[in-house]
Amino acid sequence: MTDERWLDTIATLKDKFPVLEEGKEDLSEEEGRGFREFVIFNGPLGKMKIERTTKAVVTGKKTIGSKRMGSQASVEYLYSDTEKSHKFKAYKWDEAQNDWVEITLEGSL
Repeated sequence: MTDERWLDTIATLKDKFPVLEEGKEDLSEEEGRGFREFVIFNGPLGKMKIERTTKAVVTGKKTIGSKRMGSQASVEYLYSDTEKSHKFKAYKWDEAQNDWVEITLEGSL
C-alpha cells in the first residue's frame, strides 16, 4: 500500500466512522528496522483496527562466527536506505478473548 493510498484510506475512514485512537510506534529490533501506524475506530463490525507496517527492505545478511567448537554464530542483516516494504492488516476486537483478531479474506467468506 503506497503512502498516498494509506492517507486516502485514513481520510475516508475518518469521514465515515468515529476514530477512537490513532498513532505511530517504532518496531522492535527483532521485527526489523521500521515503524507501525494504526487507527482504531468503531466500524460496522464493532471496534476495529487497521495498521500499516513499513520496514526497510533486507538486501542481504552477513553471518559472523568461527569454525571453533563451542563458538557462537550470529547473523547481521543489511538494510536498504531507499527501499521500503509495506504490510497492511485489519483487526476486529473480540470481547470473549479480550484481544485483537486479524480479519482475513478466508475468514470473511
